[in-house]
Amino acid sequence: MAEAGSAHADDRAQSPARHVVERLGDARWLIVSLAAAIGLLYLFGLVGFLGGVLAFAVTTVLIGAIPLSAPPTRSTAIAPPPPATWPETSLKLFAEALPDPCFVLDRRGIVRYANADASAAFPIKPGDPLTFRLRAPEVTAAFDRVAKGGGPERVEFSERVPTERWFAAWFAGLESPAIGDFVVMILDDLSERRRIDRIRVDFVANASHELRTPLASLAGFIETLQGSARDDPDARDRFLAIMHDQATRMSRLINDLLSLSRIELKVHVRPSDSVDLAPIVSHLTDSLEPLARELGVTIDTILPDGEVVVVGDRDELIQVFENLIENAIKYGQSGKRVVVTVDPGLETGPVVSVRDYGPGIAEEHLPRLTERFYRIDVEESRQHRGTGLGLAIVKHILARHGARMAIESRPGEGALFSVTFPQADSLTDVEKIEYYQ
Repeated sequence: MAEAGSAHADDRAQSPARHVVERLGDARWLIVSLAAAIGLLYLFGLVGFLGGVLAFAVTTVLIGAIPLSAPPTRSTAIAPPPPATWPETSLKLFAEALPDPCFVLDRRGIVRYANADASAAFPIKPGDPLTFRLRAPEVTAAFDRVAKGGGPERVEFSERVPTERWFAAWFAGLESPAIGDFVVMILDDLSERRRIDRIRVDFVANASHELRTPLASLAGFIETLQGSARDDPDARDRFLAIMHDQATRMSRLINDLLSLSRIELKVHVRPSDSVDLAPIVSHLTDSLEPLARELGVTIDTILPDGEVVVVGDRDELIQVFENLIENAIKYGQSGKRVVVTVDPGLETGPVVSVRDYGPGIAEEHLPRLTERFYRIDVEESRQHRGTGLGLAIVKHILARHGARMAIESRPGEGALFSVTFPQADSLTDVEKIEYYQ
């Protein structure tokens, strides 16, 4: 019944003439009665008055029958809902909020959206298949399983070009009536962790090897002295001298390991003391003069007239420049000359450079010189009583001081090691107070 009334109202809205006829039909008895009354009163002379009443009544009926505008219907009174754009927006916000690369894929493997980190790591445009850039079989297999309704999966894969990188890919389905049907892929870069693990393994292996060699030598000589060389004074003296050298080598190695460990513990803590570089370099060149004279090397020192003050740890800076100058004397011995320069560096920051004129260093060795136990020539390093940890210690100390080291060398042209310290303007307010005191 209600549906019939609604349909009737809609028909009247669409045809005003039909509405007028219906209203007049509803008021037919009123009109007939008024007409009869007019007929009766005509005889009494009241026709004009009643005619006006009748005209007013008919006009009222007609005005009510013809609306000034069509009555609103349900389809025009309520505005249609806006397009459903919020699920797409919510997915974008979700992807951009993640700290890792994130791809939103449809079930066919087409990239629908990639956050900024994902676009930087893998240049895949929305609309491209994922396999355009990631062709690792384990990745595509995991995606296919999740896209077919499987549960979340995590797989690891590597990229060899342009450099070796390791990633973990996490896939999960995302399906709801409001959002749609997608697969989310989140990437975790494992390269740095893999590199650290590899360095740790290499470090343990190298440290064990470096300690095993002198220990084996000591054990062998002790057995010899306890046996066949027990009553041989010459052999005993010769063996004891070798044993002393091996024990000294182990002591230096252990001291360097302990020093490196201590520096690593506080590498993120900036020093706060004010240190003048010129007296440090002058003192070191004087203390290393006997070694240079023994090897036939001349040390030239170029120092400024005034102070060159940096914020640092005096003992650690002594360790840095002692290592660099001593290396220049030993490994640049054939050049017969070492030049040590202290430059105030008013525009770039204070710079201390150590240059030798020895055989130089091949280009392929330069990036690895600061690795632990890395040596260009193992036998030469052992002859000079090196442990392979000196430049690694230098690197960590300079990192704590906010300084950087540059190495320039060509075979046959010697080597230049330059250490640049930050300017005072780049220090914090507390450091500036210490710096200028």
